[in-house]
This record gives sequence, structure tokens and C-alpha cells, in this order.
Amino acid sequence: MKIHLTSVFVDDQAKAERFYTEILGFVKKHDVPIGEKNRWLTVVSPDEPGGTELLLEPAGHPAVKPYRDTLVADGIPLAQFAVDDVKAEYERLRALGVVFTQEPVEMGPVTTAVFDDTCGNLIQIATKPE
Repeated sequence: MKIHLTSVFVDDQAKAERFYTEILGFVKKHDVPIGEKNRWLTVVSPDEPGGTELLLEPAGHPAVKPYRDTLVADGIPLAQFAVDDVKAEYERLRALGVVFTQEPVEMGPVTTAVFDDTCGNLIQIATKPE
């Protein structure tokens, strides 16, 4: 069994597409209109174009807002992305205007940082433990 697809709920798919591709560096994989306003919009790592897809899913369901609001209020990231060097990625993203809620912190063999994805979520970046 493999993880093929996972999702993050986003307030605005066009804004999310710009942030996740132009700022974070993901590559758009699928962009299929669904209904009048929504799209099946997925992105992937440029290093793994056939890898796990991230669905930028519209946050229209009534359960989404209280769920995300509670996570953000408690400082809990909705997703985690692996990077080779958290401190370097933190500096790169800050230079692009990304707002961090947690600066890089070493936690044993892992370093993490948390940022606001501008679409209603906190996202954590972390080094892979060796």
C-alpha cells in the first residue's frame, strides 16, 4: 500500500495554486474543472513527478472552518513537508514573504519550522532524520 493522494483544504484555489507552485516550488499535476467554481487541482514535488499528489481542495464543507480554526489557534500544522535543510528553506521562504509561526527548532535528530500557507493552514517543514 502507498499514499497516492492527500489533501489540504484551501480558501481560494487560485491563490493556493500560486503559493504552492510559485513560492513553495511544487509543480501542478492535474487541473480539472469540477462544477462551476471548483477544480481537481493537484501539485507534486518536482523531484518526484510520479509521487504523492497534494490536492488543493476547496474548503467549502461546513466542518472545515471549525477544524482548521482550531488547529491554527492551537498552532498545529495540517501537513508536513520534508526538506533537506530547514534553516536554509526557512531563510528562502522568509525572503519571499512567507510568515512563520515557528522558527527552526531542533528536536533531537529533526529540525522543524511552521509557516502560514496564506490559505487557512499551518504547514510544517522538517528535515528527514538520518
